[in-house]
Amino acid sequence: YDDVIRTQQPSVQDHGQGALVQVVAPVTNRGDAIGLLELFLPGLPDAEVMREIGDTAHALAYIVIANRSFTDVYQWGRRTTPLSLAAEIQHRLLPASLACEAAQFAVAGALEPADHVGGDTFDYVIDRDTVQLSVTDAMGHDVDAALLATLLVGALRRARRAGADLAEQARQADQAMHDHGHRGYVTGQLLRVSLLDGTTEFVNAGHPWPLRMRNGLVEELKPKVDTPFGFPGPHSYRVQSLDLRPGDRLVMLTDGMLERNANSVDLSELIVRTRVLHPREAARTLIGAIVDANDGHLQDDATVMCLDWHGITHSQRDAATGADLADASR
Repeated sequence: YDDVIRTQQPSVQDHGQGALVQVVAPVTNRGDAIGLLELFLPGLPDAEVMREIGDTAHALAYIVIANRSFTDVYQWGRRTTPLSLAAEIQHRLLPASLACEAAQFAVAGALEPADHVGGDTFDYVIDRDTVQLSVTDAMGHDVDAALLATLLVGALRRARRAGADLAEQARQADQAMHDHGHRGYVTGQLLRVSLLDGTTEFVNAGHPWPLRMRNGLVEELKPKVDTPFGFPGPHSYRVQSLDLRPGDRLVMLTDGMLERNANSVDLSELIVRTRVLHPREAARTLIGAIVDANDGHLQDDATVMCLDWHGITHSQRDAATGADLADASR
């Protein structure tokens, strides 16, 4: 099952001796791996049957997307243990789809909450001419942190949906924290990339620097850092530019990826090692390494967003892996 999710290619298993043939196909829409479709057939499927299975799995993805807003059935299927109140709030702040593909880019996020939820969130949206990303980390733990995160994400989305530019989004988020945050604060990064000319705008509000992989080398980008949202005292937010070129992978993260036992994980080396994976799988691998380093018990939320920038001249997207399949096979 994991191989089918990772490669986005169907699996056919013939166990012989009259046994039914098992077919597992990915149920995916625009890079969002929703699940799997498993069938048992009386014989090996030919190319036409496999095409029909693929079409059915793709249609099933749309059915799930169209119906999951009206029912908890799909949530029941995804959860193995009940969530705490803080985790439930945090979960509802995330985008409906954790990954997305377009011709110019592919993006995916992953979040592993701590034993006591630490208030991390990530978000993205495709507008008419831009893709916008954010990663935020609210101070504190449990419900207090989740409520701060709710306030911050709500302020950012409100400003963004009103057409505000990045500086105004940051200003309104900061003002919301001052007005309603009860002296709490949130660190964060905001990124907007033009789908017309590839230019970037970036705000860093007291957050760890992002990592960029280019030509197999990982570099920490170090734009100027402004104060967290809600910090006391007069301040403003500088809109800066990031050097992002076609073929780059940008990794935005929270400090839970860097603290305590997470220091034993060489993130740069792992980013290079996972360079042929789709951002969805790369993000999962990075988070998994941090969880393993902490024996499954995080002291702080660990969050990562992975953006592959293909460039404005890129006219096709690879719905399978987003990577070079020949390299991946090696």
